Amino acid sequence: MSPTTPTFSLLVVDDEPDLRTLYELTLLREGYELDTAGTVADALARLQARSYSAVITDMRLPDGSGLDILQWLEQQARREKTLVITAYGSAENAVEALKAGAYDYLTKPVDLRQFRQVVASALGRMPQAAAASPAMPGRDSAGQRMPEPLRAGVAPTAGKSVAAPAVPVALSRLAGRSAAMLEVHSLIDKVARSMAPVLVQGESGTGKELVARAIHDSGVRARQRFVAVNCGAIPEQLLEAEFFGYRKGAFTGANEDREGFFQTADGGTLFLDEIGDLPLAMQSKLLRAIQERSVRPVGAVAEAPVNVRIVSATHKDLSAEVAGGRFRQDLFYRLNVIQLRVPPLRERIEDVPLISETVLARIAADAGVSPTPRLTPAALGQLARYAFPGNVRELENLLHRALAMAGGEWIDAVDLGLPDSVLDDSQMGSLDGLDSLGVRARMPLGVDSTPPQWAGLPALAEDEVPADLARYLDEVEREILLRALARHRFNRTAAGASLGLSLRQIRYRMARLDITAGEGG
Repeated sequence: MSPTTPTFSLLVVDDEPDLRTLYELTLLREGYELDTAGTVADALARLQARSYSAVITDMRLPDGSGLDILQWLEQQARREKTLVITAYGSAENAVEALKAGAYDYLTKPVDLRQFRQVVASALGRMPQAAAASPAMPGRDSAGQRMPEPLRAGVAPTAGKSVAAPAVPVALSRLAGRSAAMLEVHSLIDKVARSMAPVLVQGESGTGKELVARAIHDSGVRARQRFVAVNCGAIPEQLLEAEFFGYRKGAFTGANEDREGFFQTADGGTLFLDEIGDLPLAMQSKLLRAIQERSVRPVGAVAEAPVNVRIVSATHKDLSAEVAGGRFRQDLFYRLNVIQLRVPPLRERIEDVPLISETVLARIAADAGVSPTPRLTPAALGQLARYAFPGNVRELENLLHRALAMAGGEWIDAVDLGLPDSVLDDSQMGSLDGLDSLGVRARMPLGVDSTPPQWAGLPALAEDEVPADLARYLDEVEREILLRALARHRFNRTAAGASLGLSLRQIRYRMARLDITAGEGG
């Protein structure tokens, strides 16, 4: 081993001497420092004496369980990565270990090639044999995908992977300082350190894929591929070929071998978006691929091992889908090891100014606009009173439009073009709301906007207040709309423009206030 190569120290815990010897020989060939233990007590004694890069432990030990070691490491806030070895088919133990903080798990009998790969992945490096003699471009001698720097012909730092950016791009795009978002950031940091499957739940437009990318970018697989798949966008008859690949001649049109999503993501992360839309038949095949860590391409005879981390996302309630027989319960348990909920924007409305600032800076840079336009207090106030049914995606679309409409250094409320049908009622029925929408500032000439007194409304003394404010203001607004419509011969587009309203906005107001064409006569 080169003097500059960093040394990784491992602790292997197993009560079977033959297996300890097998693991020891395998890992020593990879250049690791090694200690072994046969019981929980022996392992804890060694951990109290020194720290290790990783701990590899059997689940069943004479004086306890591998979970006891995981719990001790968690209580002591130790940083060792933990790999757990479980009996074949013991899915419950594997899930329990991942929930307890294990980086990954292996099932007996242990495949030594997979064993080396999982250990190397936990430490952020490649197996020695794989890195030394690649058999084909982009693959090691065992046919496994190599890190991006190796495929590009750039040698990584000796003994470890190329460092990822200090602040992952995806994580920096998750703007917000609300309590809900701080919790999301904390969970991302925690789950990024393991291989545990993560189920990201949230409404459409909340940024579930961004969360998945942040998990990938914050972990040891950051230099490997992140492959995003929309499960609801693939025709059912093509699912197996798209997920697992196919061999030349497997079906009409298969003119060459092709990798599937699993093979493309080998060594990295596979993000399964809208997993709840996957048909039941494909759910069964996906479950097998996750359990066996291998896939069989369409038309192939043998299965090929794959090493991917699964992150899935859905806007559906998968528990209800399981109860309704539309989603496999065993697959749900496999995917739902760690659940991460992304809050809708209405639950963290205090983040809107920061998100808007971040988004505007990005889209202004993309459009070559300088300086970056800013939102006026009226525009921010309007956004703060909006329910955002489309969440952050809708906010981005609003800001894209507003940037194009504003044409200056400031974006006002009217530039946002918010649909009235979902504006807060308190905004719709108040003078402040009318001001924020720019209505009173854009009244047509000849309309007296000073006193709130209109034809058909009782006059108010200076110190008088109406008995029913909402009804009074509705009548004020109705009178304004009728005057504008009459002035423009009931041309709704022109009348709306004179008030700073879009055609959609004035249609909504006319319907709400029961204004018909006959009234404009």
